[in-house]
Amino acid sequence: LSQAYERRFPTCHLIPMFVDSEVLEETESEDGSMHQVQRRCKLDVDAPRLLKRIAGVDYVYFSQENTLNKRERTLHIESHNETFSNRVIIHELCSYSAHPENEDWTCFEQSASLDIKSFFGFESTVEKMAMKQYASSIKKGKEIIEFYLNQLEEEGISHVPRWTPSLDAPSSSVTTKPIANAINNDATQNDATSNDANSQPDNLMENQTGTPDDKLDADYIKRYLGDLTPLQESCLIRLRQWLQESHKGKIPKDEHILRFLRARDFNMEKAREILCQSLTWRKQHQVDYLLETWTSPQVLNDYYTGGWHHHDKEGRPLYILRLGQMDTKGLVRALGEESLLRHVLSINEEGLRRCEENTKVFGRPISCWTCLVDLEGLNMRHLWRPGVKALLRIIEVVEANYPETLGRLLILRAPRVFPVLWTLVSPFIDENTRKKFLIYAGNDYQGPGGLLDYIDKEVIPDFLGGECMCEVPEGGLVPKSLYRTAEELENEDISLWTETIYQSASVFKGAPHEVVIEIIDAASVITWDFDVCKGDVVFHLYHSKRAPQPPRKDPLVGQHSSITAPGGNNIQLIDKSWTLGLDYSMVESPLTCKEGESVQGSHVTRWPGFYILQWRFHTMPGSASTNLPRVDDVLASLQVSSHKCKVMYYTEVIGSEDFRGSMTSLESSHSGFSQLSHATSSSNHSQSSSMISR
Repeated sequence: LSQAYERRFPTCHLIPMFVDSEVLEETESEDGSMHQVQRRCKLDVDAPRLLKRIAGVDYVYFSQENTLNKRERTLHIESHNETFSNRVIIHELCSYSAHPENEDWTCFEQSASLDIKSFFGFESTVEKMAMKQYASSIKKGKEIIEFYLNQLEEEGISHVPRWTPSLDAPSSSVTTKPIANAINNDATQNDATSNDANSQPDNLMENQTGTPDDKLDADYIKRYLGDLTPLQESCLIRLRQWLQESHKGKIPKDEHILRFLRARDFNMEKAREILCQSLTWRKQHQVDYLLETWTSPQVLNDYYTGGWHHHDKEGRPLYILRLGQMDTKGLVRALGEESLLRHVLSINEEGLRRCEENTKVFGRPISCWTCLVDLEGLNMRHLWRPGVKALLRIIEVVEANYPETLGRLLILRAPRVFPVLWTLVSPFIDENTRKKFLIYAGNDYQGPGGLLDYIDKEVIPDFLGGECMCEVPEGGLVPKSLYRTAEELENEDISLWTETIYQSASVFKGAPHEVVIEIIDAASVITWDFDVCKGDVVFHLYHSKRAPQPPRKDPLVGQHSSITAPGGNNIQLIDKSWTLGLDYSMVESPLTCKEGESVQGSHVTRWPGFYILQWRFHTMPGSASTNLPRVDDVLASLQVSSHKCKVMYYTEVIGSEDFRGSMTSLESSHSGFSQLSHATSSSNHSQSSSMISR
């Protein structure tokens, strides 16, 4: 791979803006294990001509230093801009190394930081240009290296002997950092990708070698997960390790983590983001307990025309929905959107349970179900606007929190009005999900390529011409006597989804969110439990003898109680005229909390007064030029236009007379999320994300 990389110089026709380069310095260690090259690269940046004229340059120059460590099998590339370095600072890092689990793989990491101090009033334009070109270079990076690997093979070079030390040569060594994104360096195996800058935290990789859990047992994969490429297996292991370190004690099962990875084509960053959002959503709305706590209203039992019915030929649970017989308007008017949404969520939770059961019964991994939708009877009344709105909202929630659970959707007896409904609904359905849809008009489902290809004849429902009795309700019109007024539905909707004890808040750069707790008796215990839903925050705890002024809410941030949009508010209590150490004091050390972390903590109060919990926007510190920065820190610095974080929190005060046991037993820790999870071996050594004051 290092030989393929060197072919990019002095210029590369695959990178049009790379005009030329010259070697400024080249050194090699005495034993030949270290090879360093310093170059000056000339770039023709794709920028508006006016901007180039204002800046007074035609080309941009970068300094690049490459270090090849043959002993450790690593290649580190570091570059920074020379042109306009007093106005714009660009720092880029690339690393190649041998994969810790498979020495025939090459791992790749690419990251960059951008700091625009000033640029003739075109700061925003420069930012967009830099982001665009950086994204483009990431996308082409793997294509270029594979081009030169193929070129080497065409020349008959398919293997390069490894460096071996001579017995009389002096030793040299280089310390390397763990790599976070694996790609296959064999030109004949191109199933791995590095299209996006990897933003996994460093601690994701720290314990990746040396423990038996770092590799999945082949029998376990075959039995519970299905066919996985080595790269996919590696992605699953690394995402699971990150969750183990972020959420102490319990993490989702491998099958569930795998669904989110598949939904994002095994893009680690994107899968981590949607999985963390979903876990937070489950925790906030207590979805894990839905099957135990949710009892369907009688009107749903009588008029909701859906239910589980055996399984398909592949062993997937089969769900039947007679949508054409359903009075969607009547159900929405009688129950409201939230009850319908909760019922659909209970169906999905039951589907997850049935998948686990069928995996055990059939002895092979079953992670999704088949849905059969009968549209006979569908007409214009099903296009009632509030009903379609409720349907779209349900689709949005299910798509976000139950990815890759729909194996196949069979739509039968589609009438003429169906294209109208499909036009309204299809834009809200993921493209991968739409590919699983099979639509049959009239009685086409009875012919070749129809229902019998997917469902055994013995379980085809009677209403579709089969012999199996189906217990799905036949539906009918919901009596108007069961309709509820808009006020009744609104009040009930709020009560359904504000049962959560958590509150949401937004944190902005320069506008922290603060919560005040008044303590009358000393030696009470303040406890907190919060999740960082977006961005990084710094948590503080202060004490003041003075009562803060009434909260000032940010008018730009609304409050929402809906399950689909938790939203948040922003309240600032500490007056800007207050002086730290005089008007108020810090009683806990600041705690930096990363996106996706779940933090629990407590504080034993020493004085009465007012305790202020504060979540502040985390500003990235400058990184030393000699060290590789954390990848997520680099990406955060790139997102210079995003200055908003979200937290979901709960606080409580325990009086000393009510607390039984040692105060120090309120040890802070990462909290577990979900009943989708199981205990892990890492629960005893998972990092703590909060503090305890004794």
